[in-house]
Amino acid sequence: MRLPRSGAGWTIAVFGLLALLLGALGLIWPEAQLRLLGFEVPAERASGDYTGTFLTASSMASFNMGVYYLLAVVTEWRPFYRFTVWFRLVTFTVFSIAVLSDVAPDRFFGVAAWEGLGAVATAVGLWWDARRAATGPGRPAAADDAVPGPGPVPATDAVH
Repeated sequence: MRLPRSGAGWTIAVFGLLALLLGALGLIWPEAQLRLLGFEVPAERASGDYTGTFLTASSMASFNMGVYYLLAVVTEWRPFYRFTVWFRLVTFTVFSIAVLSDVAPDRFFGVAAWEGLGAVATAVGLWWDARRAATGPGRPAAADDAVPGPGPVPATDAVH
């Protein structure tokens, strides 16, 4: 696999790799995944308790999402990077509300924080990459470069 070629790419790669690994953990060792998330692991599950089924489904989704993120890194699919910023902020909000309304244990806020910080890191990476592309070799940085506006589109964002 090719290493990321941009700051934003690195943030997406880290998230993708962790999503893949944590998804695999949930599939292979579900009890460890539940403990990691702060959920109780009873010695025996009651009839009608579908925790294992739900964990299998969410772990498989996490595993697949990790693959999608890593594929985006390999192709340097920047529109996907931008898309993830907004939806990871939505995920942060939903998970935070789940903790604040006692639907999830307090420890689950770590997942919300991970999503929020990841969104911010990718947004900063996208900004940094755009700024670096705008100042490129032989072009001095101008004071107004920090303000988004019309200008050159990075080659990775161009329509082919």
